[in-house]
Amino acid sequence: MRYFLASFCFIALVIGAGEPAGAQTAQASIEANNADFVDKFAAKDAKGLAQHYTEDAVAFPPNENRVAGRESVQKMWQSWIDAGLTDLTLKAAQVEESGNLAYEEGTYSIKIPGKDGKTSEEIGKYIVVWKKGDDGEWRLHRDIWNTNPAK
Repeated sequence: MRYFLASFCFIALVIGAGEPAGAQTAQASIEANNADFVDKFAAKDAKGLAQHYTEDAVAFPPNENRVAGRESVQKMWQSWIDAGLTDLTLKAAQVEESGNLAYEEGTYSIKIPGKDGKTSEEIGKYIVVWKKGDDGEWRLHRDIWNTNPAK
């Protein structure tokens, strides 16, 4: 038993040593990006939100046309900020990485003001295709989300 445990610990050390110091997994990087994205949304910083997207990103918002390009994505987010949307949350459920691409599956919630002055919470799910740039940063490349059915 001691031999097995010692062998297991040695193998784990060897495998772990293959990753350079300071290297961050796609999952950790994407979760950090999501946290910053939520912070930028709370700060009403549409330009900061857009910086999380590739130059040729495409967003597929629910019940709206396809939004292509970082500048258009910035305008989309600015319009929602101006409309009073607040309290965005993002929760990654799964991240898979392959080369310079990764996909993320998760859930979101956001507060939306109604015409009657009351705020409602929208809860939904999303899929994002992330692309790692030449600078090593992960950015949203394709972004699609939709609302869960009302309970």
